[in-house]
Amino acid sequence: MAGFFAKLKEGLTKTRQNFVGKVEEVFTGRKKIDEELYEELEEVLITSDVGVNTSFELVERLRKEVKQRKISDPNELTGVLQELIAELLGEETGIAFAKQGPSIILVVGVNGVGKTTTIGKLANWLKKDGKRVLLAAGDTFRAAAIDQLEVWGERSGAEVIKQREGADPAAVAYDAVQAAKSRNVDVVIVDTAGRLHNKVNLMEELRKVKRVMEREIPGAPHEVLLVLDATTGQNALQQAKLFQEVAGVTGIVLTKLDGTAKGGVVIGIQGETRIPVKWIGIGEGMEDLRPFVPEDFAAALFGKQDKEESF
Repeated sequence: MAGFFAKLKEGLTKTRQNFVGKVEEVFTGRKKIDEELYEELEEVLITSDVGVNTSFELVERLRKEVKQRKISDPNELTGVLQELIAELLGEETGIAFAKQGPSIILVVGVNGVGKTTTIGKLANWLKKDGKRVLLAAGDTFRAAAIDQLEVWGERSGAEVIKQREGADPAAVAYDAVQAAKSRNVDVVIVDTAGRLHNKVNLMEELRKVKRVMEREIPGAPHEVLLVLDATTGQNALQQAKLFQEVAGVTGIVLTKLDGTAKGGVVIGIQGETRIPVKWIGIGEGMEDLRPFVPEDFAAALFGKQDKEESF
């Protein structure tokens, strides 16, 4: 089986063609670095789902680097831009765990982004890391969500705490926290409803769930992970901003990065919200959800050679 870096590089092929290909077109064949080049680059970044503000920021940073390093050859700019993107994406940030007692991870996101699948894969990863994991079926709005979580619970070997369809999600969260305390569970992953038609309702529901958990375990939830679908591009960026306001998101899981031309949205999300991307999904398999390593992402995006992996 191909290593994860090779798989990431392959998964980013369409994004590379859409994004890096167009960037290189701007730089190639030019004799000098001028204002026209910067304007064209800005346009390419914006149309590659990087986001307006982040595109401006990257171009400004590039201008500074060109002056500081006294670069005159446009062909050198691709490497500099890769460095700036890796820098913008920040350091690798792992999941925040509680110092003692169960760690609570609240997972939010709209329907259809792969939220339940992500929970199952995350549970599998944590189980392999030797942690006892419990899943809470807090999306009581859809019966299918509860059933789907149970399937993933079986696959990953994690027990699922559930109630009937239409039950109060905060009650499910309460049951899960109590079960975790009595069974010496290390991590509780709580699913939530993904409907967005009424922001006020969603806000109130999430606040109530968080309040119940915080009352039972001070500091909970220790992580609020937002699941976004990379194929939606700018839409994912809008969702990130909304959930940041509503749920106090601490980290992002970006799914479906393989096969999309819109992977540039990773840069936009990080630049516009400053919420760290913590995990990425690049396939259907159980092992295809991995911690996000910014440096590896930038290298794979720009099509660098495979390197030795720690995975």
